[in-house]
Amino acid sequence: MPQPDPTQAQQTSGQPPKKLAPDAPTPKIKFKLTIAYDGTAYQGWQEQKTGTGIQQKIETALAKLFPSKPKLHSASRTDSGVHALGMVAHFEVPHQEFKKRRMPIRHLPLAINAWLPEDVRIVKAQRVSPEFHARFDAVSKQYRYFVWNHPVMNPLLRHTAWHVPRKLDIVAMRAAAKQFIGQHDFRAFAANPGYPKENTVRTVTRCEFKKSGPLLTFIIEADGFLYKMCRGIVGTIVQVGLGKFTPEQITQMLAQRDRRLAGMNAPAHGLVLWKVNYSQQK
Repeated sequence: MPQPDPTQAQQTSGQPPKKLAPDAPTPKIKFKLTIAYDGTAYQGWQEQKTGTGIQQKIETALAKLFPSKPKLHSASRTDSGVHALGMVAHFEVPHQEFKKRRMPIRHLPLAINAWLPEDVRIVKAQRVSPEFHARFDAVSKQYRYFVWNHPVMNPLLRHTAWHVPRKLDIVAMRAAAKQFIGQHDFRAFAANPGYPKENTVRTVTRCEFKKSGPLLTFIIEADGFLYKMCRGIVGTIVQVGLGKFTPEQITQMLAQRDRRLAGMNAPAHGLVLWKVNYSQQK
């Protein structure tokens, strides 16, 4: 006796045909990287249409390790020529893809660095929760800026410090630096980013500098920075030291919010993204 067609039997029984369950999303692992680089040879952090960005170099290295070619998401974007010791970025890879590498997480920086040029290094890698975001979870950032205040430039610092040969009024500069601490509209100290910026208010929690012989180390920490804001602050403080402005004028510059009234931008090569701070939960 011929056997009934099971498909036909299912259709005539009034029961809808069974559907396959949709594929579950591939589980992924998220990693947080701490990155250091000498920005001299690069056009900034972000991938560039012309020139080379540090992000591009690291993503190329990651593609050598992981077929999914993970993308980096950074805490900040440094400009052309700016350096970093504590840039933070995150990326994700499928769990099985990382498992196939049979590599402990502590070896991940070495594996990535093997594909990087000598002026870019992964300092640390750690696994983080799927909710972590390098940019949106950052609570503050610290930049440091180096000035060599001597008639003759130190050749060992030529790529990492601004040479200011004239004598500076250190007392006036310290008074000026204090004016930046607190919540202010920093529009007068930022450059035009090329797109409208709705909020130009930032809170600076630290603005000071240390003097060690001819070397001045500026330390500026805030909940965020506008485009070239840090360089605008340092350039203005140095011009206070040169007698172009008084410390009291800083308050007027902040209030008038006009970039034309504030001081110059310090050169990019003296600036270092020192660290990015996160809450203890991150």
